[in-house]
Amino acid sequence: MTTQLTVSLAQTSVTRDPQENLRTARRFIQQAVARETDLIVFPEMFMALPQKGISLTAVAEPIDGPFVSALSAMAAEHRVAIICGIWQTVQGDAQRAANVVIAIAPDGALLARYNKVHLFDALSIRESDLMLGGDTPPPVFTLKGIVLGIAICYDLRFPELFRNLALRGAEAVLVPSAWYAGTMKEEHWLTLLQARAIENTMYVCGANLCGPAFAARTTIFDPFGVMLAGSGEGEALVTSQILHARIREVREKLPSLSHIRLNVFND
Repeated sequence: MTTQLTVSLAQTSVTRDPQENLRTARRFIQQAVARETDLIVFPEMFMALPQKGISLTAVAEPIDGPFVSALSAMAAEHRVAIICGIWQTVQGDAQRAANVVIAIAPDGALLARYNKVHLFDALSIRESDLMLGGDTPPPVFTLKGIVLGIAICYDLRFPELFRNLALRGAEAVLVPSAWYAGTMKEEHWLTLLQARAIENTMYVCGANLCGPAFAARTTIFDPFGVMLAGSGEGEALVTSQILHARIREVREKLPSLSHIRLNVFND
């Protein structure tokens, strides 16, 4: 029997109100469950959209706070795993919050947590003014026999992060994002998602925000760089299967991971 994982990516706009965003989450989860989804992925910053001039500490919560607790209850109710971007409080920092993605198991338990390593201080944006970046690699974890990794948005521009996940066994990487719109930004988004899939022979699934400020184009690429499913500019639920047999097939005919020369490039 083929090991497979059905993944749905929620492309949606978000508001500044966490409660309204939880209502959006419930609506998308119900749609995803109707498609027999095993895992639904919400974008980066899904908990609340930042407000200019207002610290993220106004909405940030502990990992066991009401927002994550509500998502955990939805996961358990619908027996579906959830990945979602949140703002986590940082002890001793009254100005910034941690930009975190959490993974919740179908029974509501916390599977993994990742604090975004690469903050987007570029193209007139300065995330480090609002956010505290992480200093540990993203986690890997297993769901229905598929080894998964997490990356967040700007991480896409750093291939070493994805190679690190691949070398630790990741067969698919989920990328919750708030990828901004702008000149060439949509092209960069799609190109980088596809490149990370090809160079690591893994599935790469990018769940992006939509709305005036964001590039949308939520997309799933397979380990050979084939686009399996994608969206346009509006609200969408993008669904596809991650197949262990496809990962094995591609890695057998293109065994690039086994050809890595760590003895040469060990820095």
